[in-house]
Amino acid sequence: MAKWTARDIADQTGRTVVVTGANSGLGAEAAKALGAAGATVILACRNVDKAAPVAAAIGANAEVRRLDLADLSSVRDFAAGVDTVDVLINNAGVMGVPQSTTADGFEMQFGTNHLGHFALTGLLLDRVTDCVVTMSSLMHRIGTINVDDPNWQHRRYGRWPAYGQSKLANLMFAYELDRRLAAAGSTVKSLAAHPGYASTGLQGHTQSVWDRLMGVGNLFAQNAEMGALPELYAATAPSAVSGSYLGPDGPFEQRGYPKVVGSSGKSRDRAVAASLWGLSERLTGVTYRFAKSSGLGEVSVLGE
Repeated sequence: MAKWTARDIADQTGRTVVVTGANSGLGAEAAKALGAAGATVILACRNVDKAAPVAAAIGANAEVRRLDLADLSSVRDFAAGVDTVDVLINNAGVMGVPQSTTADGFEMQFGTNHLGHFALTGLLLDRVTDCVVTMSSLMHRIGTINVDDPNWQHRRYGRWPAYGQSKLANLMFAYELDRRLAAAGSTVKSLAAHPGYASTGLQGHTQSVWDRLMGVGNLFAQNAEMGALPELYAATAPSAVSGSYLGPDGPFEQRGYPKVVGSSGKSRDRAVAASLWGLSERLTGVTYRFAKSSGLGEVSVLGE
């Protein structure tokens, strides 16, 4: 594809986009670009005060609503207040944090990055008209899905293997959602994206020496505006194909403009993806059901 930028986003007037984690970093840049293109943007953020300046920069077509992906009750409350959504961008995340748990007892990175978004997507999918975009990472390549101990209760915790697991889970979820939507005859798309190495606030919360190391590394990273391009392309480009994975086109996918990229062999393991899906339904209490009769992916949410 050509060197696609935010200036290539088609008119989004009349469309509603939910962006999780839109208070800073990639989410804020994506929200601002979508708002500038005319979309109504719902900034879904844990800290609504930090999101307020981003909403103000966008203008009247931006709205801030509270969403804490580390608390399934917050996810349910948020989803109940959304009437319609054309595009859902699962952008928020935590990275490399010390061992801790979510409000529901899940390992923080797996619970926030994957389970929170899995639940949110399931609760909103019957109102999504166009696509779901889920952010992964180059770090998915170091991840392994441990369906027997996803929350690190029976093995020694490693912050980076845990992060890799969560990002691999994000990618496998996007692929599996695409397969299930397609099997149901739905026109809704599911895509994944990653930002390469982009300078965002995500790198400064490990509470370890990594904060300083990544601070130095950020001198060589691309900015958040460039890092947001793959998710913006996935969310808005008519040519973006469901089931694809978008990332930067530069060396080692570290920086550059959006293109379709490859992913690890583990990410393509359909048996593990099916096991992860079932596990995620059990842990969150959100069950997806796809009906083929109408030609759309109709979703019933059970286990509430």
